[in-house]
Amino acid sequence: MDQLRRVKTTIPGKHPNYGGVKRKRGDDELNWRKKSIFYELPYWAEIELKHNLDVMHIEKNICDSLLGTLMGDPHKSKDTDNARRDLQNLGIRSELHLYEDGNKLMKPAAEYTFSEANRRKFCRFVRSVKFPDGFAANLWKNVAQNDSRIVGLKSHDCHVIMQRLLPVGCRSLVNKTISSTIIELCTFFNQLCARTVNVTDMVKAQDQLVIILCKLERIFPPAFFDIMIHLVLHLPEEAILGGPVFMRWMYPFERYLKRLKDYVRNAAKPEGSISEGYVVDEALTFCSRYFDDIETRFNRPDRNDDGIHRTRRLFVFESQCKPMGKQSQVYVEKNMRDRAEFYILNNSPEIETYLNQHKQELQLRGCLNPDKAHRNEFADWFFEKIYAMNRVHAPEVTHELLSLASKSNVFVSSYPACIVNGVRFVTYARDVRLKTQNSGVSVPGTENEMFYGQLQEILEFSYLNDFSVVLFKCKWFRCDSRRMVTENNITSINITSESYKDDQFILASQAQQVFYVEDPSRGPNWRVVQHVNHRSIWDITEDGMSDIDLLQDNSSSNFTLFVDLGNLPQINLQRNDGDVIPIVQPFTAVSQHVYETVSFLNDDDEDDVSEEDDETVEESADEETDEGNDDVDTEEDDDDHSYHTSDSD
Repeated sequence: MDQLRRVKTTIPGKHPNYGGVKRKRGDDELNWRKKSIFYELPYWAEIELKHNLDVMHIEKNICDSLLGTLMGDPHKSKDTDNARRDLQNLGIRSELHLYEDGNKLMKPAAEYTFSEANRRKFCRFVRSVKFPDGFAANLWKNVAQNDSRIVGLKSHDCHVIMQRLLPVGCRSLVNKTISSTIIELCTFFNQLCARTVNVTDMVKAQDQLVIILCKLERIFPPAFFDIMIHLVLHLPEEAILGGPVFMRWMYPFERYLKRLKDYVRNAAKPEGSISEGYVVDEALTFCSRYFDDIETRFNRPDRNDDGIHRTRRLFVFESQCKPMGKQSQVYVEKNMRDRAEFYILNNSPEIETYLNQHKQELQLRGCLNPDKAHRNEFADWFFEKIYAMNRVHAPEVTHELLSLASKSNVFVSSYPACIVNGVRFVTYARDVRLKTQNSGVSVPGTENEMFYGQLQEILEFSYLNDFSVVLFKCKWFRCDSRRMVTENNITSINITSESYKDDQFILASQAQQVFYVEDPSRGPNWRVVQHVNHRSIWDITEDGMSDIDLLQDNSSSNFTLFVDLGNLPQINLQRNDGDVIPIVQPFTAVSQHVYETVSFLNDDDEDDVSEEDDETVEESADEETDEGNDDVDTEEDDDDHSYHTSDSD
């Protein structure tokens, strides 16, 4: 602030007052003279967070640089010819220096770039990914037909690749030391973009980011480290001062700019078109507030709206859904129906007293296997118990309790898809034919362990008095230590081993959605579990105070960021697969190249800061947005990109 007070009001450039030349700076003046007009505000000097770094563009630019360098993209890579000359000028990493081969100049392949075979593997991996409905755009159309390049990525595409795909895809394609460093950087962005940001996590991340960048400096060339990489160091502090990122980033603003851009009908008069379109839209919006009998933007249901269900007293009868697709009546065998009905009864907290009473009677009888007897006999015992109480007109016997004790119909309704709590689920048999993936399910166990599976059938069991319960029949994967491995916040599971074949049912309201992506590092039978954070879905109890739901309301504490610089060995950065890139320039160009003091920050062939970098720093405003986690698009995205975050996500 003392330096700010010393700034004088001067006329920039060549001015007649200075004799037509640039004014010389005095000895008492600073090397900057621009004073923002916001400092004229009386409260501006007291604001701790005066500027807001846009995480959306920072993440996109870092993803472009990182992915472009790994893929060897000639337009995005930071591993350029001038970058190799910088290494030679600085006298470091001699194995990566340009060298002469006859009359050609050769560039050795670096360890931090994919080989041609690995580049095609990564492209096929990206092409194979299927996201849940409304989560993200289909990235397969961004992969070149010959599986050699990934092009046309929007801001949200980079967001998804950075946090979901790149940590998984690079593990088996580059050196483990390099891949672990990339995963650590991606984990930080997972922490930063969480809906709930823990201050302790951001304080730790601020120290660990320094180590991550040091590890990156030992891997990538100096040209990789532009201003975007440096701005990452300031993001944890801004998250502490400004709160969660999704309330401050540019996604909602860019999406609104796209809306204004659509108003243009006359390219010669864009401003007038926007003004006219805005006035018309505002007038129509005002009029539509008075229309109750037609569908408008204010009463239009969401894409995955499951409708309004009648309130029930019993928890299991609250397990309803909005069915989709053709309904079919299926006969259920007695063995399967008994297992399904026992699961319904066992998950009814209102009859817990009867469950405990039956267990006590089995213990008094001296039953050798009380658990098995409880599963086989409780339904009949409960039926006789409730009907005996109903004959004496017991007040606790309600219509719902009587219907629950009367067992279900032998014919059940089956659906190929449904919507539950704003989430779309599709059976696996139908899901394999779609371009989206909505068959992955998970459910927490009694000891906070997670169970993962695939949805096989959606069954609606009918009871007396028009009551019903919707159950999901799932194929559950074995989740022991051999078949489920968690490393660097990445959970991989073997999908060939099935478990709980006699306990396949869950209530539709208990299901939480996940999706699976291939794990190239472990083989074709392994999948990486990706949790879904649905847009506009928050886990809030009736009193408004609740613990953070680990899946539907992710927290920065869910991602463990741990780095250790001491574990980084000295690696040879030259790839040993014999891949060498010839350069058209003759070898004499190396000696004739004029090196600048900061040549690695001012390459002639590469612009270190993308065209969007000037949008990165913006003045902080008091406006807030009700957008979700990361389910918005940039101004250039088309209709195919109107999708989630969770994102979240």
